[in-house]
Amino acid sequence: MTHVKRSLFCGLLMAAMLAGRSVGADDVAGGKKLKVASIPISGSLSEAPGGSGLFGELTIGLSEVIARLDRAAQDKEIAAVVLELREPQVGRGKLEELRTAIGRVRQAGKPVLAEMNAGTTADYLVACACDAIVMPESGELMIPGVRAEVTFYKGLFDKLGVKAEMMQVGDFKGAAEPMTRTEMSPEFRRQYETLLDDFFEQMIAAIAADRKLDAARVRELIDIGLFSPEKAKAAGLVDHVAYHDELVSLLQTRLAADKVEVVENYGKKKIDNDFSGMLGMIKLFELLMGNEPKQRVSSSKKIAVVYAVGTIMTGESSIDFLGEQSLGSDTIVKALRKASADKTVAAIVLRVDSPGGSALASDLIWREIQQIEKPVIASMGDVAASGGYYISMGCDRIFAEPGTLTGSIGVVGGKVALKGLFDKVGVNTEVISRGKNSGILSTDTPFTDSERDAWRGMMHEIYRQFTTKAAAGRKLDLAKLETLAGGRVWTGRQAKAN
Repeated sequence: MTHVKRSLFCGLLMAAMLAGRSVGADDVAGGKKLKVASIPISGSLSEAPGGSGLFGELTIGLSEVIARLDRAAQDKEIAAVVLELREPQVGRGKLEELRTAIGRVRQAGKPVLAEMNAGTTADYLVACACDAIVMPESGELMIPGVRAEVTFYKGLFDKLGVKAEMMQVGDFKGAAEPMTRTEMSPEFRRQYETLLDDFFEQMIAAIAADRKLDAARVRELIDIGLFSPEKAKAAGLVDHVAYHDELVSLLQTRLAADKVEVVENYGKKKIDNDFSGMLGMIKLFELLMGNEPKQRVSSSKKIAVVYAVGTIMTGESSIDFLGEQSLGSDTIVKALRKASADKTVAAIVLRVDSPGGSALASDLIWREIQQIEKPVIASMGDVAASGGYYISMGCDRIFAEPGTLTGSIGVVGGKVALKGLFDKVGVNTEVISRGKNSGILSTDTPFTDSERDAWRGMMHEIYRQFTTKAAAGRKLDLAKLETLAGGRVWTGRQAKAN
């Protein structure tokens, strides 16, 4: 993404034109106080809107941040935007969407400043999309490139007497390799090298274009990796070394204004926290029970967004006490049916951020999408791989970011047998069984040959269904599709090319 730097006067002129008025001396020379929107970006930026319950509205999601940026772009009272980047934990899909939203603010003629205390690769790539980057002198910038570290546990398992009985369909479906090998297989290594090469090239291209640096120079700077703000400024990686309290003077100079009013937390939803009186008590109990206030349903045409976030499982979606989400097939199917039956819904967006999971649950969601007559569009976030790709491939169109991790059309499964460990600690299990394959789910003993054959046969059938349905959904010859499957993982850019 490239941007042409604007002069201050041109930026104000464009903003004024959008507002339907001319620029006068008061606007530029400082007779008028200008407002600047300050928007904090931190945390994991969940895909779905804020959760339910008493503290649901305190959660800031990706869609809310983007909505605030778009609002600032159209707000006639806002002259510029400051992004307070506080180490957001975002993947490459989310950061590209943030960069695009920042671009819309700049296209509206409003400069965007990024303020970072300590910058890592993710937030720095977001900051690069802005007109200027500000860091305090005590901060640090770390852009050491890209790296994947995979820990292998087979040696430990051998010492403990644990045997991982895992099988895979697809040479590149290496999710279980950390449990079955002591090092990467050639296919596993080649896949990750291909991914990291593309991520690295995307990183270099973005920094070079945004900071107007030669790509070779960017490679040299990444090889250094760690910079103080002063050194980062000297290298052209940031623009200003200043503290947060000095932002106002920087903005006054940039906007050529006598006064600048910073609107803190611009666009934040107001939380109704008035729990006084009987009605307040009822409202508090409703929130504690997770019941949201009823909202008026609009009769106008709309787009429904169904969020498919987390590990895919059968049953209902859930969030554990650590905040990890599971994507339940029953929950998603119900949401899709509701959107399909709603006459005011013109189309459905399936927002996918999932590494996969249950093949059964994925297929049930895929089947429901096939029954919908309205357009269903898949929008991929950071990850839409394996089962995440399964539920996407039945949609009418698929949109991904260049850095989205997707594909992984393959199957992996098995069990971990603990008999060796039990023997070491003096635990003995007596077994009475009927049926040749009765121990197929036992966590005590490894697979017998018969059990292994049965398990492998099931996995091959799942793989056949996966590839056949993917080929049909993407209108590809099955033989062509299979060259792209086998568990291979792609960046969004690579997936589009394929």
